[in-house]
Amino acid sequence: MPEAKSRTVLSFDFGTKSIGVAVGQEITGTASPLAALKAQDGVPDWNKVKALYSEWQPDLVVVGLPLNMDGTEQTVTLLAKRFANRLLGRFNVAVETWDERLSTADAKAMLFELGGYKKLTKDKVDSVSACVIFTSWAENQFQ
Repeated sequence: MPEAKSRTVLSFDFGTKSIGVAVGQEITGTASPLAALKAQDGVPDWNKVKALYSEWQPDLVVVGLPLNMDGTEQTVTLLAKRFANRLLGRFNVAVETWDERLSTADAKAMLFELGGYKKLTKDKVDSVSACVIFTSWAENQFQ
């Protein structure tokens, strides 16, 4: 595995109907949104996930952990943890979870700034949220 600060990281914004995806580089602390994955009750097409792993060959994966504003868990928190565990089990690449509170609001604000309401499609919001999750995670790694 490459040393910390130079790893390629896949980031996921978990949802039961759509899972946002981004690929980030630790060295720059930036991420690019990828196409969101459709999901059925939080389960994606695993062949599409496998294709992402094959294409990007991540050294690490970060899954956003949806928490209530007071930091407590909710039903979808457990589903996100299950998704993270399945990623680890299927692909054997280290997975970390990261607090994603307000990532969707931040993503919507960023997209609105770039192009108004027409940019606020569900798949774009989810994948930009995955970028926000990565950026937040990366900013907190080497403090």
